[in-house]
Amino acid sequence: MEILSSMVELLSSASSSNFPSFVLKWEDVELGEPKEGEIRVKNKAIGLNFIDVYFRKGVYKAATMPFTPGRDAVGEVIAVGPGVTCTKVGDVIAYAGDPMGSYAEEQILPADRAVPVPPSIDPIIPASILLKGMTTQFLVLRCFKVESGHTVLVHAAAGGVGSLLCQWANALGAIVIGTVSTKEKAAQAKEDGCHHVIIYKEEDFVARVNEITSGKGVEVVYDSGFLACLKPRGYMVSFGQSSGEPDPVPLSALAAKSLFLTRPSMMRYTSTRGELLETAGEVFANVASGVLRVRVNHKYPLPQAAQAHEDLENRRTTGSVVLIP
Repeated sequence: MEILSSMVELLSSASSSNFPSFVLKWEDVELGEPKEGEIRVKNKAIGLNFIDVYFRKGVYKAATMPFTPGRDAVGEVIAVGPGVTCTKVGDVIAYAGDPMGSYAEEQILPADRAVPVPPSIDPIIPASILLKGMTTQFLVLRCFKVESGHTVLVHAAAGGVGSLLCQWANALGAIVIGTVSTKEKAAQAKEDGCHHVIIYKEEDFVARVNEITSGKGVEVVYDSGFLACLKPRGYMVSFGQSSGEPDPVPLSALAAKSLFLTRPSMMRYTSTRGELLETAGEVFANVASGVLRVRVNHKYPLPQAAQAHEDLENRRTTGSVVLIP
């Protein structure tokens, strides 16, 4: 039986590879029954992440055109395919990462990429936090292990990942320096655990970091272009490009202070079922304990995904954004 499901599709009619937000179209498409190892999910809430913008604009290439964006959602299992034992009809599950296609009322997923949502957590919360929260988990615990006494620098500290980075690093005992674009975002960053907030449009952040650290620099920088802020043997973790594609970094730039540079992908840190469940479990545990305070500051009906993209790109949002089918 073929089932009609409304989905936001990205059409390939634009002449440029840098697709504007209005190429997102709301359409009905056919959705089949789940096959071996698959489940069909009726989405309750869908996370909006900057990686969705990267795919829409062609920074990251989708496997096919047109395609349905989205890599983060929470929903109820409404059908299971043969061989599925890890979940059942009626379960509320979340997923983040591959496969792309969560901008939909219903979707087909590999069962082994779904994680159970604790019944005590409102489904909107994991939809807004799971991809960003799991990203934060590997950034502060595995790319570089943040410990008490470390000083960390977080760019876009009021953004979706940035706000979680500040909270988690603060809870680990680190001194957190955050950069933001406005005074309003500075206030939020302070609430999220930033000990020092730099409004980069008004201050020289390199000079300010040197002042805060008495010229020693920080152990780790989360984002690109901050090599001058690192102490010897420091780490630059380049994980996003909300400010544009990162500039190339010559190896010689790392040599003077024996610096480390990494460009991680969440899929490489959740490649096994065990890693996925452990990473998601830590996120849910930190939400339940209050270590992570989730701000779902913006909700859009799913057919208004184009407007949500535009607002996100133009920095008119703070915290997390969700789409509601």
